[in-house]
Amino acid sequence: MFSRFFSRSKSEREQQRNDLIPPGANWAFLGADMHSHFIPGIDDGAKTMDESLALIRAMVAMGYRTIITTPHIMVDYYPNNPEIILSGLEKVQEAVKNEGLPVTIKAAAEYYIDETFIKRMQSEPLLTITGNEVLVEFSMIYEPPLLSDILFQMQSADYKPILAHPERYNFLHNDMERYAELKDRGCKFQMNMLSLTGYYGRNVKITAEKLLHKGMYDYCGSDMHHEKHAAALAAMASTEAYLAVSGHPFLNSKLCL
Repeated sequence: MFSRFFSRSKSEREQQRNDLIPPGANWAFLGADMHSHFIPGIDDGAKTMDESLALIRAMVAMGYRTIITTPHIMVDYYPNNPEIILSGLEKVQEAVKNEGLPVTIKAAAEYYIDETFIKRMQSEPLLTITGNEVLVEFSMIYEPPLLSDILFQMQSADYKPILAHPERYNFLHNDMERYAELKDRGCKFQMNMLSLTGYYGRNVKITAEKLLHKGMYDYCGSDMHHEKHAAALAAMASTEAYLAVSGHPFLNSKLCL
């Protein structure tokens, strides 16, 4: 569906969009979001509980029933650990309960792969999205020199990596073979939904479209940090990108179980 949609002329796409997108379309069919930054004050996401609740309200209004929020763990900038994250989660859960919001809030982490990651993995259990699946990221500019070894060690420790927003790594944009290698090494891919709208730039959009067309994505996530992200995600439901997302068999809904 995705390739047929974007191969048509602009006017044909607009007509198909108008015909296929239902009034009041939202993201309820996904059920769960598995990448966001809603625990206040511990990374570059929500700064206060009020901001966190505003973002969660926006997610509920867009149809989400489950949120797995994923604070950064990055030693030089966001030195979080499971204790900090789970303590913050409890506070968010209590605030959500007091607000009466119909949503389940869980937490994992977005781990930054660097020279400290293996030591962390060996010293404490990693926070997982589901089962043994761990959300990871690395530099947007260059590939970590030991990435293949780190992925092997993760799998040897019975963890399965989910690579956050692979379309945003600039050094991979013209290397589809490397993307295929990462998939062959057992990585699942998580698309940032706003990548399809051009929010992060033209090259990111093009790469996201290619990866989606090739069926390489397993999950999609909001990667929501602030209200600008929330507004852009809500607006996306009335664009042609909605059809691209709704036409792909993402695994998000299984996270609601």
